[in-house]
Amino acid sequence: MISSFIFSDGKVVGTDLEVSALRLVRSDKGLFTWIDLSDPTPVEIKDILEGVFAFHPLAIEDCVTPSDVPKLEDYEDYLFLVMHAVDFTRTEKFTTTELNMFLGKNFIVTFRRAELKAVAGVVERCRRATGQWAKAPDRIAHHVLDAIIDLYQPVTEEFREELEDIEEQLLSPEQKDLIPMLLETRGELSHLRRIIAPQRDVINRLALGESDLIRPVMLPYFRDLRDNLVRINERAITYSDQLLIAFDLFLSKSGFQANEGIKVLTALTAITLPAMVIGTWFGMNFQHMPELRTAIGYPVVIGLTVSISALMWWWCKKRRWI
Repeated sequence: MISSFIFSDGKVVGTDLEVSALRLVRSDKGLFTWIDLSDPTPVEIKDILEGVFAFHPLAIEDCVTPSDVPKLEDYEDYLFLVMHAVDFTRTEKFTTTELNMFLGKNFIVTFRRAELKAVAGVVERCRRATGQWAKAPDRIAHHVLDAIIDLYQPVTEEFREELEDIEEQLLSPEQKDLIPMLLETRGELSHLRRIIAPQRDVINRLALGESDLIRPVMLPYFRDLRDNLVRINERAITYSDQLLIAFDLFLSKSGFQANEGIKVLTALTAITLPAMVIGTWFGMNFQHMPELRTAIGYPVVIGLTVSISALMWWWCKKRRWI
């Protein structure tokens, strides 16, 4: 689907134009265009990326081919960005959706294969806008990137709650198998760190004013985005450290409980050992064993067995094996 907005002096003066009309608008230097491609067809991709804007073939290839790595490439008269947005709840897997962006002096093109709350929200705001909303494409780019980064805040909160839940279960008396949850959370945190750090570097390049396509007046806004990503990255690192501590605590607790079980089994073996030894001795039934013909032999053996077993129980109790 193609959504398009035509801006003049910061105001929206046209929406959802035909491809032929977009070609005409491109030649008007007093206007700038925002085109959003949401899960476009091959024909729409060819018409917009090749027909209207004639982007570099390598940029188009990077755009239509999914990538796990955020990046920024400078093609002199426009910038090509690959970013990742996220929608995250505890009931679903941690997943990201790639957002590609072409940013020029009088245009911005966003490309996505799936619905994104961040971009959809900006599109809706743009449709409702009545006054001056954006004087240049870099303002639209900031709105989109800001909405993407804002959605990472709930993600970090969900991770915090997840870690608190793991720690609560670790400290509970009941032993639960937390290995699947720990491994899943570790994988999600690793994924988050893999995309946050490169995105921080991409936004940092924009915030430093490396490209003339970002106006000086917009640099503080991009620095704010960079600072937000730095904070999110630091939280992700902190949560990873907490998860490692929780993993070590779980292994220690599991080892301790295993040792407790071994202690109990050892204690049971020690307590039953006298009866087993004495019973084995008298069960040999040798013909010339004087103990077999003693009148008080049975009560003596019973008393000896009970006494030694009680002594073994006291010894295990003293060593806190039982």
